[in-house]
Amino acid sequence: MRSAAGCAALGIALLLVAGTFDAEPFYVTGAALLLLGIAVAAWIGLSAWGATMHRTLGARSVMEDEPLSVLLEARAGRFPLPPGYVDEPLLEEPAAVRAGRRAFRLRVSVTFARRGRRRLEPAMLVLRDPLGLVERVIASGESEEVLVLPRLYPVRTNAAGGEDTGAHARALLTSAAETEIDGLRQHVEGTPASRIHWPSLAKGGEMMERKLIAEADSRPLVVLDPRGAREPEDLDAAVRAAASLTVHFAKRTGCALLLPGDRRAATVESDMTAWPAAHVRLALMDADAGPALSAAQNRRGLILFVSARRADRPPRGLGRTPGGLVLVVPGELSGKRRPLLEVAGCQGYLGARTGSAAAMETVAS
Repeated sequence: MRSAAGCAALGIALLLVAGTFDAEPFYVTGAALLLLGIAVAAWIGLSAWGATMHRTLGARSVMEDEPLSVLLEARAGRFPLPPGYVDEPLLEEPAAVRAGRRAFRLRVSVTFARRGRRRLEPAMLVLRDPLGLVERVIASGESEEVLVLPRLYPVRTNAAGGEDTGAHARALLTSAAETEIDGLRQHVEGTPASRIHWPSLAKGGEMMERKLIAEADSRPLVVLDPRGAREPEDLDAAVRAAASLTVHFAKRTGCALLLPGDRRAATVESDMTAWPAAHVRLALMDADAGPALSAAQNRRGLILFVSARRADRPPRGLGRTPGGLVLVVPGELSGKRRPLLEVAGCQGYLGARTGSAAAMETVAS
């Protein structure tokens, strides 16, 4: 509006000069500039009256490198839209809006390469005349947020880690055996004979079976230590590896996940109902604190320690675990050690001799 006002003011000045000094050629120029400023301001102002701009996100959260659908809609008010463009932060360059249209629609697909919270500034509908004298900006509303979740990768096991691990390191997790007795229940056809409670049958009662419960500490435990990364990419790789391993094991027998700030490991069952909350926490993970290793001690199941630092050995706080320990780090470790598994750009190595056989069995076919 300043340019239009300046144009009109210049026209008025020329008219005053023409009247004062009887300079007739200035009348035409002054009148033209005055009318041009008024006309352009009226045109853009009336066209922007009632015009709206909207942005609709296909989702509020999306995984890394997965497309997010974004719909941009501009609608005219009482008058058709003048020339202009839509300035959207997600677009590489503004999208032009042709004059005379009543509506403008543009659907785009965008991806995010790294996890975390992304704040999107409002989309802008910019209306302006061809000379650039008047410009009106209509925003889509408040800024919005999109949560980018760490991407999940397949877990690939290798015939590596020791002299006789080839037959064990090529497939997926087997379920942990139920070992604790939790009373009796009515016999179900197909139950192994070893679980039938024969004394109840001998007393003339109906056939019963022992009810067993799974040991909570026999599930695989994924521990994430985000500290000490050389590069931001190492931290992202460690987070992706922790997420992928958790889902990999949880879908089979359930898995526990220990993150910084937790006193106890969170359990993700095979129904995956607890996974979305854990996925969000991993998306927002930073390198400020480490996990409470006391919560991982004395577990009977396999422990997968995922470190953002390329350490060659697990921390002493884990001790010697009966179920085995696998150290997962970004990239590869130098030396002759061969990885037991690969996931999300990270390599997993047997971290302790004690329990190595159990660890291999856990990732065995």
